[in-house]
Amino acid sequence: MTEIKLALLDMNNNHPNQGMRNIREISAAFQKNSEFEVKIEYFDVRYKNEMPNVSDFDIFISSGGPGTPHKEGLDWEEKFSNFLDEILAFNKKNEQKKFLFLICHSFQLASIHWEIGNVCKRRSYSFGIMPIHKTDEGDEEFLFQNLPDPFFAVDSRAYQLIEPNYESIYNLGAKLVAIEKFRPHVAHLERAIMAIRFSDEIFGTQFHPEADPLGMMENLKDEANKEAMIENYGLEKYHETLDRINDEDKIVLTQAQILPRFLQNAAEQVQKKSEILVC
Repeated sequence: MTEIKLALLDMNNNHPNQGMRNIREISAAFQKNSEFEVKIEYFDVRYKNEMPNVSDFDIFISSGGPGTPHKEGLDWEEKFSNFLDEILAFNKKNEQKKFLFLICHSFQLASIHWEIGNVCKRRSYSFGIMPIHKTDEGDEEFLFQNLPDPFFAVDSRAYQLIEPNYESIYNLGAKLVAIEKFRPHVAHLERAIMAIRFSDEIFGTQFHPEADPLGMMENLKDEANKEAMIENYGLEKYHETLDRINDEDKIVLTQAQILPRFLQNAAEQVQKKSEILVC
């Protein structure tokens, strides 16, 4: 049986967070139900300055987290930048690849590091369940294969990625696969990039594909989140969201598709390459 080593990178800086619970639960379900022997290790990147060795793991999931994605001169920031480059370098040199999923804060860090575009502060904090629109390249993205267009996901961010740098995107071989909803009532506001396939092995989302209804309800107990949702969507939409939070075609579907499909595909690719290299 193929052994799959999975590293979970916690970017929450010791702040309470539903997202990490979700990532742990999705990873545990993959471990329990998988045909592979899955080993999971946890790293507290920002608070404890822990970072996995790229060579020791097959798959990495890096979480969202609070605060600015721009560097503040902290030790972990340089380590994480090196980690991103090490994965790219490893995949260029080796047939057996390393797979990485970047969520929200991690997605912003990678976008800044690889100069994908302008990561700037939003006019106001965004929190809620929002429609995510596929781009033309997103229509071909296998992680979105079983999702409608638009699909729905939890959005929780003070920053946004806009104004894509197409030269950097081309040089990296990246694809912009999802953008936020069109807001014609807000003048001169560019739609943020919500998901990127950075490479065949590296994928990232500005939204939270791991989120579930329980976590959403817990987050809405925070008055700042509630106010942000009402400000962005209106009171009527807020109540509608509460009524439909468990709908099977919204965040329940998104949670069941994107990260589980990523994990399954990554493990299958690791297994295939392992068999070829052994032969």
